[in-house]
Amino acid sequence: MSDDLRDRITKLFQKNVANRVTRLLPFQTMLETTGRKTGESRRTPLGGSRVGDEFWFVSEFGEKSHYIRNIKANPNVRVRLNGRWHNGVAHLMPDDDPHERLRSLPQFNSMGVRTFGTNLLTVRVDLTD
Repeated sequence: MSDDLRDRITKLFQKNVANRVTRLLPFQTMLETTGRKTGESRRTPLGGSRVGDEFWFVSEFGEKSHYIRNIKANPNVRVRLNGRWHNGVAHLMPDDDPHERLRSLPQFNSMGVRTFGTNLLTVRVDLTD
């Protein structure tokens, strides 16, 4: 199966099944970006880890992810951790080794990112509150 076909199938499943379910979970970690075209809030369930005043995660589709495109247009984000929203500024970290980073993140999510990801990109969010 080609990476492009696998990406399309994975994105379709995430958008129409997984993300709709996990958004409803009150303690699911969420990333909120501002839509680059609409200016509306966009929420994406994801996995990652807080380290001090930073939140780290790996995008499985890198530059192809809509939330990464939104971050590039406006890096001001919010992250919901343990049911509480935090403001932050996101930074794309193309020089960070995403495979190594995944070893330090929650294993359940990391397994999915490693399995389905085709263009991994590390992201650091500097939390401001």
